[in-house]
Amino acid sequence: LMCLKPFLIAHCICFCSDSRVRGWFLLDSYLPTFFLTVVYLLSIWLGTKFMKNRPAFSLRGHLIVYNLGVTVLSLYMLIELMLSSWEGGYNLQCQNLVSAGEADIRVAKVLWWYYFSKVIEFMDTIFFVLRKKNSQITFLHVYHHATMFNIWWCVLNWIPCGQSKCFFGPTLNSFIHVLMYSYYGFSVIPSMRKYLWWKKYLTQAQLIQFLLTITHTLSAAVKPCGFPFGCLMFQFSYMATLVILFINFYIKTYQKRPSRTDMKKVPPVTEIRNGFHKDYFAAANGVLNNKKAQ
Repeated sequence: LMCLKPFLIAHCICFCSDSRVRGWFLLDSYLPTFFLTVVYLLSIWLGTKFMKNRPAFSLRGHLIVYNLGVTVLSLYMLIELMLSSWEGGYNLQCQNLVSAGEADIRVAKVLWWYYFSKVIEFMDTIFFVLRKKNSQITFLHVYHHATMFNIWWCVLNWIPCGQSKCFFGPTLNSFIHVLMYSYYGFSVIPSMRKYLWWKKYLTQAQLIQFLLTITHTLSAAVKPCGFPFGCLMFQFSYMATLVILFINFYIKTYQKRPSRTDMKKVPPVTEIRNGFHKDYFAAANGVLNNKKAQ
């Protein structure tokens, strides 16, 4: 039995939900998360067909309210994650799952909101569909939204606090989302667009976020503290896919310049307007309207 003890502990970590989050909304069963993801994917497919021969919606007022709401939620999560990890004395290099006591519960509670925010952000794509921005519904966009919601169900059930995804990554991501969704909210207001000069830096901040998260994850793998190694490797692999996809659109956006022939074919307002490629907005929100939709 003593020989089997390490195996049983590892087995429990991988397959048993954390007792601290049992009974929390949407967490006890994977079915609601799976069902909502299927509904999301079907909404894209059926919604695109439904809108094919119908006029696009403007939704300017809805977008302002939506982006303001997500910005406020992201700001709350950013502040609460910083305060709770500080309270628990979280080690930046590596933090296990149980040593911070009540602070771990506080971290888990705000991470539940982080998980729930991922289903709220499905509305990014629904707005694409209703506004007939089908070119923005790329693989990068759908992959990011669908996977994040499902991954965070697993995180909340098995590793709801501690290292890796559980405080450093969400803190960075919440900060980026405060910038992103406030930007998208302002971009809906025509009089504010002249002040939105920082789009390129927002893209760079996204890439820096991914690279910092990867570095932080690998640091815990090099100097372990009891956090499950398999979870660290999964995080590294997933973040690597995001880096590859985002570098791809960054190269398309900022490194490749259209030829003179292409410039003659491209109208003044296009998907690469102001140096931004369509994939970026597909990955994030889709609030910027082309002049046609305005």
